[in-house]
Formats: sequence, structure tokens, C-alpha cells
Amino acid sequence: MKFGGAAEFGSNQRAAFRLCVCIAIAVSIGCQRHSTDSEPRIVEPYSPTDGAVLLNILPAHGTEGSQDWLATYTDESGTTRFRIELDPSVKSSDKSFPTLSGKGRFLAEAGSNPIPLLEGLKKALQAKHMPTKARKTDVLPFDYVILGENQTRSADGGFAARPKGTWTAMKIFLSHGKDEGEVFLNIDAVAHQAEFSIKNSDYGDLVLQELAQIL
Repeated sequence: MKFGGAAEFGSNQRAAFRLCVCIAIAVSIGCQRHSTDSEPRIVEPYSPTDGAVLLNILPAHGTEGSQDWLATYTDESGTTRFRIELDPSVKSSDKSFPTLSGKGRFLAEAGSNPIPLLEGLKKALQAKHMPTKARKTDVLPFDYVILGENQTRSADGGFAARPKGTWTAMKIFLSHGKDEGEVFLNIDAVAHQAEFSIKNSDYGDLVLQELAQIL
């Protein structure tokens, strides 16, 4: 025959050869996928840092399709309570720099004492003033951008993709008139904890004033 090698196989041999190749490829892909999917996520003890405030969170029943948690912060003066609700994130159309972003809101809880968390945030966010005469509201909307999923949190408060962890690191945007403030909101739903973390001290007063409305 004109061609050698596989071309000289009979029809049965060619079929068997193709089957073996397909099985080998499937096994290879399956092993790679299993290796990625089965990689354990590390749940680490929380390390307090000067620029962050730790919250305890528990799942709550929010709007259908959203993620919802009841957040609490307690010190010797009392307990602050509020809810965190996140709508599903949307992937950007920018293929060169894809991001996940979405809408969220903080919701007021009855019986909350705002002072404990406001005092903790004032120090962590390096705000200069405690809010005065805050206009109370039941819902405080914000935009968010996901900075990383399945992250581990280091002792200095930073985040990394390896080793694989249980944190979702986010930045949120709060508006006050024409001004906008930014603060990190990081969530570990597995360990039932979250944190507010400083983005820039210039935003401290604005973020504090906005959060005071629902605390």
C-alpha cells in the first residue's frame, strides 16, 4: 500500500486504535479536572490586624437569587447587627481584563446598637470623626467588585490564591451625593466570618457616615 503505519490497519484495528486514544485523552482530562476540583481549601484561624474589623456572619433568608447574611459585632458596650445582601455577580465584557462585579445592600436590623461597630471602624478605617445626626434608612445600596475567590488570608491581612482558601475578597463602593468612598468587604462564608478592611484613610469619614445610616 501507498501509506504505512496506521493506514495499514484493518477497519477493526483502526476503530480500536481511535478508541484507545479517546480513552487516554478522557482519562488525562479527568485526572486534571479531579486534581483541580479536589484541591482542599484551607480554613485558617483569623489573625486580627489594625486596619480591619472582624464580623460574625450567619446565613439569612434574603431576596431570591441573592446571598444574604446576618452580621454581628460585639464588644463590652453591646452588639451591632445588620444584614449583608449580594446579588449575583456579572462578568465584564472586557476580555483583556475580566472582572466580576455586582450590586449589594446593607440592611438595618431592629435592636442594633451602632456604637460598638462604629467605634471599631473609626479606628480601623482611620476616620477622623464619629458620625453625628446620621440619617437613618432601612437599606444602603452599594456596588462591589470581586478581587479574588477561594483566597487565603495571611497574618498581615493580605490575600493570596495559593494555597486555596475560603475567603472572597471584595471592594465595595458607597456614594454620598457626588462623593464616593471605598472599603474592602471580605467574606468567609465557610468559617462564618467577614471583615471590613481599610482601602484608603481618605475614605474613612465617608464610609463611616454611610454605614451609620443602617447600623
